[in-house]
Amino acid sequence: MSKMPSTTSTLRYFRWAFILTFVGLALGAWLGWQSTGTVGGTATIFMICAILAVLEISLSFDNAIVNANKLKTMTPVWQKRFLTWGIVIAVFGMRIVFPLLVVVIAARIGPIDAIVMAASRPQEYALIMHEAQLPIAAFGGTFLMMVALKFFFDQEKDVHWIGWLERHLSNFAAIKGIEIAFMLVVILAFSYTIVDAPQTEMNEPVSFVYSAIYGLVTFLLVEVVGGFMDASQQSVRSAASGGLGAFIYLEVLDASFSFDGVIGAFALTQNLFIIAIGLGIGAMYVRSMTIMLVEKGTLAEYRYLEHGAFYAILILSLIMFCQTQIHIPEALTGLGGAALIGISLWSSILYNRREQS
Repeated sequence: MSKMPSTTSTLRYFRWAFILTFVGLALGAWLGWQSTGTVGGTATIFMICAILAVLEISLSFDNAIVNANKLKTMTPVWQKRFLTWGIVIAVFGMRIVFPLLVVVIAARIGPIDAIVMAASRPQEYALIMHEAQLPIAAFGGTFLMMVALKFFFDQEKDVHWIGWLERHLSNFAAIKGIEIAFMLVVILAFSYTIVDAPQTEMNEPVSFVYSAIYGLVTFLLVEVVGGFMDASQQSVRSAASGGLGAFIYLEVLDASFSFDGVIGAFALTQNLFIIAIGLGIGAMYVRSMTIMLVEKGTLAEYRYLEHGAFYAILILSLIMFCQTQIHIPEALTGLGGAALIGISLWSSILYNRREQS
């Protein structure tokens, strides 16, 4: 589906993100005053909300680019549904419901009890989330790595940024199932490093492997469902179903991107509601960036920008695996992804200049 690039001002795309930023930070300040009753405490919580928003934005540049790449193939109806319903799921589902669901499963308590724990015993709540980090990282890292591998192991891919590497990977795509085999080798390799790590509990390697396999199966199921729904594009009904398949894929992808930010947020605060405010603001900017990239045709204008995003996804997935062993600062993760995208953008600009000269 092709569209003429939009002439809308860049700032207009971020209008609702700016509004949510103002409302969210005001709510954070109010929450800080209600919980501490001091100006210093209020300012601290206000700053934590702002830092979490910046963290989420820095971690989600690549998410916005991949979303835009998928959205441009969707019908206008499903584009609108993703950008409306999808943001509700992203903000409330992944930033509020997901952390609650983790505690419900890990602590074997009811949802209401989990909310009470988040409000009255935040340190206990944060401890449960921290203990669940290994299976979450394994699941999310596997799903994201499969997303990146699918991009690079593609016989039809004819635009290469790092040519010597990407051409070989594109040629290897002729081997059926190579990305799955590669993923399984990575899972086994990391599981052995967990076994050899000091102070490792006996069930941790098993938990890692099971969670990683669930991530792989989830990716394959999403691909199967999307392929089944997109199998026939001859009727309006099937076209709508194709949109549904892409919608499901993008929601699972967004969830995988969110794991790192949600877990990392607990390093700054144990208050679930502050986390929801900060990450929710960041998610709104991701939505705005996605709309801008689709309507302005930015991906077509900068040929290597998409490559940078998928390299960032690949690095993020490796970082999530490494975080099962050591702590890697979320700021470093975000800056690394942003740097890769920035370099790919600059490479695209240089390419365009050479073509025009």
